[in-house]
Amino acid sequence: MAAAAAIVTPSSLEDGVSRSRGEGAGEVVVERGPGAAYHMFVVMEDLVEKLKLLRYEEELLRKNNLKPPSSRHYFALPTNPGEQFYMFCTFAAWLINKAGRPFEQPQEYDDPNATISNILSELRSFGRTTDFPPSKLKSGYGEHVCYVLDCLAEEALKYIGFTWKRPTYPVEELEEETVPEDDAEFTLNKVDEEFEEEETDNEENFLDLNVLKAQTYHLDMNESAKQEDILESTTDAAEWSLEVERVLPQLKVTIRTDNKDWRVHVDQMHQHRSGIESALKETKGFLDKLHNEISRTLEKIGSREKYINNQLEHLIQEYCAAQAQLSEARERYQQGNGGVTERTRLLSEVTEELEKVKQEMEEKGSSMTDGAPLVKIKQSLTKLKQETVQMDIRIGAVEHTLLQSKLKEKSNMTRDMHATVIPESSIGSY
Repeated sequence: MAAAAAIVTPSSLEDGVSRSRGEGAGEVVVERGPGAAYHMFVVMEDLVEKLKLLRYEEELLRKNNLKPPSSRHYFALPTNPGEQFYMFCTFAAWLINKAGRPFEQPQEYDDPNATISNILSELRSFGRTTDFPPSKLKSGYGEHVCYVLDCLAEEALKYIGFTWKRPTYPVEELEEETVPEDDAEFTLNKVDEEFEEEETDNEENFLDLNVLKAQTYHLDMNESAKQEDILESTTDAAEWSLEVERVLPQLKVTIRTDNKDWRVHVDQMHQHRSGIESALKETKGFLDKLHNEISRTLEKIGSREKYINNQLEHLIQEYCAAQAQLSEARERYQQGNGGVTERTRLLSEVTEELEKVKQEMEEKGSSMTDGAPLVKIKQSLTKLKQETVQMDIRIGAVEHTLLQSKLKEKSNMTRDMHATVIPESSIGSY
């Protein structure tokens, strides 16, 4: 397992991303390198290793009866957006709980916008940057999804106290190549072994300096005596050449090239460097030539533009004047259009009133031609006549009763007048 990989936010510079100033508004344009599109696969690989350290298979998948992701790049490639979004929310909630924060497990029918907002707020509380729109997480896959889950996995590992250790690389045991023994071929390994054996023999012989001095003295004396004895060679030249031809194959030294040897890599590097330099010289000439042609073309275009601008200056002025007249005509049109709209509204109101009057006239005309009202009028007149007769009878009865009451009252008054006459005899008594 690799060591902790550097976490790169989706908005940061990835794999040789360079920034250049845009023209016009002065905005900063981020130019992504060719390897930025594959960075999410690296983040996904690290995320899988971190989830294994957190024992997600036992604590998450088996407890919730969830099937494991179909591949190591489950959240990097689109397979089923609905299922991937649900798995993303489930993993995020579990990692937030593992990081020591209470978070409810999302359900399948929850509002996705609210769930994403809660996850991003928890991510911000950990001090992580979320400078990307939340809608990037709705698909359930992509670099932003991998980034969020990777950050939450790191926070969970920090909470449980996990620390990354230095990687321990396995020691590769080199296979001993069995070289067939051949009297006509020596290898460098044999030469090194013989050289080491000679060195060990010499070290064993260098034990006593006095003995060594005595031996060297005797050897020097013997060699001087032999040199005095051998003053003339008795060896035949033809026999010597034949012996040399016979022994020459045994003196052949072959070096077996190993691809793991650093010397081979260095030679390859030098070869590639020389090839790059030679290709660079040729390519640089073509690029310089192309640059000069483009510069000349741009100069020609600039001069042609100036010439065209000078030639068409009066047309440009006429065009500007026509544009001004067009804008004025458009303003007048807008004003006239506003008046037409108002008059159209008034016309609709008058039309509605006219329709109402026509409807009333039709109702009155239909009522005039209909005989039912006349029948009703006759019936009403007959009823009025009957009521008039009854009223006349009642009036006559009331008048008769009133006349009787008046006559009775008059008779009572006359009676009272006669009763109240005072006799003359009584007047003198006073």
